[in-house]
Amino acid sequence: MGEIMNWSRAKTILICSFLLLNMILGFQLWSTNRSNQTEVSLDTSGTVEELNRALRNKNIRLMDELPTDIVKMKVITVKYDDSIKPGEEKPLKTPINMSNLLGKGASKEVQAQSEIPNFSLYQLDSTLSKDGQRKYVFTQLYDKLPLFDVKVELNEKNGEITSYRQAYVEVESGVEQTETKLIPAQLAVRSLVDNYLSEGSIITEVRLGYHGQPYNSQTQPMFPHWRITIDNGDIRDVYYVQAFNGAVESPQKGSELAPFGTQPEGEKAPSTAKPDDKSKDKK
Repeated sequence: MGEIMNWSRAKTILICSFLLLNMILGFQLWSTNRSNQTEVSLDTSGTVEELNRALRNKNIRLMDELPTDIVKMKVITVKYDDSIKPGEEKPLKTPINMSNLLGKGASKEVQAQSEIPNFSLYQLDSTLSKDGQRKYVFTQLYDKLPLFDVKVELNEKNGEITSYRQAYVEVESGVEQTETKLIPAQLAVRSLVDNYLSEGSIITEVRLGYHGQPYNSQTQPMFPHWRITIDNGDIRDVYYVQAFNGAVESPQKGSELAPFGTQPEGEKAPSTAKPDDKSKDKK
């Protein structure tokens, strides 16, 4: 009888010990996760404070709200559709009314019904569009993010879209890539503020998307980039900051339609900008 009671007591002690151990391990796991989340929050907060200080020191205005989420992305491989000639301007058999295309709500329906191939996969890019020149640029989307180099350029006349130029790519699904954490938007902007922008500059847009270099190749990679637009009155510069390593590409002037997937003969791909390039300091 005594042995049975001792064994029952031993089982009770073992069960209680296991329960206590699980509680301790669960608390340690919760504490570690909470600590990691706090560290990320503190890092982001510190980066924001440093950016605000740098903006004030150079009297630079940031007009866009920056995301604070920690994002992971991967390199994608795209195949340029050579049946669509990016440099060829094509007339529309049925012109598109501009107010319908740019109006809220109905624009996607208008795009879907358009004779422009796959036009519903594109989104208006207000940074590259020019009202005064009657040109409107739409960029192709992948996973809700813009492929900055893959565009449809619409030409407007008397309130109607009468012709267009288009580049189109397909994203290859069989290529495996590992997702990598991106540098935050605050760090990308801070790099430009410290090393590239002149005093009094205005940052009008900071947008995440995919960007690549034009090569004479149908298949090529596109990397995540922060596109940062600077407006200095009559001059508008567009910087691309590689979102993995922070490399800055030389700014593009204006909104020329550089067809992705083709490199014009005799031209070089945009080079990586250097902090000591003073061509940006226009006053």
